[in-house]
Amino acid sequence: MSIQVSDGVFRLDTAESSYWFRTTAFGHLEQLHYGTRLPAGEIESLRHKHELTHGSAVLYDEQADPSYCLEELPLEWSGVGKGDFRVTPIELKLPDGSFTCDFVYDSYRIETGAPKMHTLPQSTGEGAETLIVTLRDKAFAVYLDLLYTVYAEENVIARRAVLRNESEGTLLIKKLMSYSIDLPDRGYTVVTLSGGWIREAQVIERPLKTGAIVNESTSFSQHRNNPALALVSRGATEDTGLVYGFNLVYGGNHQTAAELSPVGLVRITGGINPYCFLWELQPGEVFETPEAVLTVSTRGKNGMSQNFHRFVQKRIVRGDWQTKERPILINNWEANFFQFRQNSLLRLAKRGKRLGCELFVLDDGWFGARNTDSAGLGDYTVNRKKLPEGLEGLGKKVNALGMQFGLWFEPENVNDDSDLYRAHPDWAIVRPNRKPSLGRHQKMLNLTLPAVRDYIVENMTHILDTCPIAYVKWDMNRKVSDFEDGAFLHRYMIGYYEVLTRIFGPRPQILLEGCASGGGRFDLGHLCFAQQIWSSDDTDPIERLKIQGGLSLFYPVSTMGAHVSMAPHQQTLRNTPLFTRFAVAAFGAFGLELDPMDLKPIERKVLTALLSEYRTIRRTCQFGTFSRVETGDPHIVQWQAQTGKQTVVMRCKTLVPAAQPNDLLTVTGLDPDKTYTLRQVKSPLLVGGFGTLLKHILPVKLRAYSHLLLAADKRLKMDDYAESYRASGAQLGTGVRLHRSFIGTGYSDKMHMQGDFSAMLFVITED
Repeated sequence: MSIQVSDGVFRLDTAESSYWFRTTAFGHLEQLHYGTRLPAGEIESLRHKHELTHGSAVLYDEQADPSYCLEELPLEWSGVGKGDFRVTPIELKLPDGSFTCDFVYDSYRIETGAPKMHTLPQSTGEGAETLIVTLRDKAFAVYLDLLYTVYAEENVIARRAVLRNESEGTLLIKKLMSYSIDLPDRGYTVVTLSGGWIREAQVIERPLKTGAIVNESTSFSQHRNNPALALVSRGATEDTGLVYGFNLVYGGNHQTAAELSPVGLVRITGGINPYCFLWELQPGEVFETPEAVLTVSTRGKNGMSQNFHRFVQKRIVRGDWQTKERPILINNWEANFFQFRQNSLLRLAKRGKRLGCELFVLDDGWFGARNTDSAGLGDYTVNRKKLPEGLEGLGKKVNALGMQFGLWFEPENVNDDSDLYRAHPDWAIVRPNRKPSLGRHQKMLNLTLPAVRDYIVENMTHILDTCPIAYVKWDMNRKVSDFEDGAFLHRYMIGYYEVLTRIFGPRPQILLEGCASGGGRFDLGHLCFAQQIWSSDDTDPIERLKIQGGLSLFYPVSTMGAHVSMAPHQQTLRNTPLFTRFAVAAFGAFGLELDPMDLKPIERKVLTALLSEYRTIRRTCQFGTFSRVETGDPHIVQWQAQTGKQTVVMRCKTLVPAAQPNDLLTVTGLDPDKTYTLRQVKSPLLVGGFGTLLKHILPVKLRAYSHLLLAADKRLKMDDYAESYRASGAQLGTGVRLHRSFIGTGYSDKMHMQGDFSAMLFVITED
């Protein structure tokens, strides 16, 4: 049993953690312990001691207990107006017009699985247990159910709250979080993923001092702030120390607050952002919050990440593609933009097929008058000038090449210049007497309206059921504005999830990739429907080290869309080697965003070989146990993934110093007593990249950028030195001393000749 209750003490245990709390004499829930797994026993050592209070304390009941102060208690839930002045998880306007609320213990029950949510997505609860603790306000018949679903194998506790109005008056909900928990201070650093368009998921670390740090979004999950948050204890590393993780199964406007109180307690609350939130709850009605997921690890940040990775892969991602290797795709957007015809698309598909791609994706521009981004959005009529045989004809021809066919949609938005908007301007989100604010020349459709939801479902399902479509890219290129009342943002999300359920629930065979101007909607709510999400419109691999590395704190590699594009990159003008672009994208749902004809002939040959190599390591890269490896050098990033007898390591050097020392490659997580073979994947060096340095190593002198050298650069390459060893897991864990990199004194055929932005890829196989 993962849940045990006795004498008012609730014990929730996973494989590696314990989450314990109890009811106090006054009926409040006191948090006792959340951390390493404990054996069952007395709780006296864990109980809060409060013989005396601080001088400014507001006592809960001075006559009954002159030392009982809610401000000083580690709590599972708190209210308003009874002496706890920390961040509150709830703000209600009660039938008497007051905001004072005091929820105390009423009852509990235990259920198998996870009770079904009625309006929002949730984790799948097979094999789990759920504790439901019911609290009641002391003045009104208002009940609060706190749900705790225990995923023992994944070391995750899912929490949410359900508010039931059984009084005779209307409640106004201004704030209702999914969870609240108080923990002892251990010198935490708050880690969040923040940023913006083309720089999503930047890891932000802030020491938690007295006061609150708030991680929030006011319009969906957004590029600015991802819903996830971690608490990293003092001294913790990637592999050691106490780390807590928190996330939401929700893509709406969210808020997570971390507050350190003056008495040394850290409160974490998370849920729907109270920004512009106001929800009327009539007598007899129920309101359910989004599900939150919590984990803790004493194995550092990697331990926390791996808990979440297992949980997301098993309990969040679903459908036929849950555990299937993602196909290598080629997307036509950067090759064609809006300008294409069927023949040009088929030529691109054939080029991708020759390289080794398995899925061809037609992006924007296939419908209506969609020749720019200012027209056509909202219409589903295929543009027959571009596609005379329609989507069905194109899809069949792509299938005949031996490739799957995928299609881009942007269902939530509409252009003024569209048949839909001309027919139904009232379907757009606008406010009377106000000029609407546009984003990317478009308005948003009002998904709170049943007719709008039906229109999207009927049009998309018709296309999906009449064309051979194996993959859908669902895009969303703006933030919500001009919305209505305080309930609108949440009602929109409920409508959005209904649409996704109706379209993709009956079609589990379709691989769905989410996108929102890149990674603006990378959250667990979307991953309940989409098996992968486009991580960023920035495909520069050096930027992707930060973006994908940041996402890996909370999300598995298999969920990250990661593609190879042309260099110099559109987003940074940085010129990176093809091998580096490949190696970084290999740790993700891999694809190409380019026209192969823009590559040099030798690059096409190299990429073909690399895609062949990728198919031998794809399952490990996408579904293996992922770790970020500390290198001790801020300019070297190392990732690795392990599954079965195979380990894949990516090591990227962003900046090469002069006279650099020999690198030490450490491979973690291997069995010290077993023997392994380490093989470095060959990395090509294009001759033109060496410029005038060629005259030092070639028997003939060639002038840099002469016609002869430019011709040679298109078709000739050298392979960088590739390391190979046979050694024990203990030796590889101690560190492999790699051959020297270029130090400016000459050339050797056993020297690494890579410069800035270079990557190495190693495959380690158990003998």
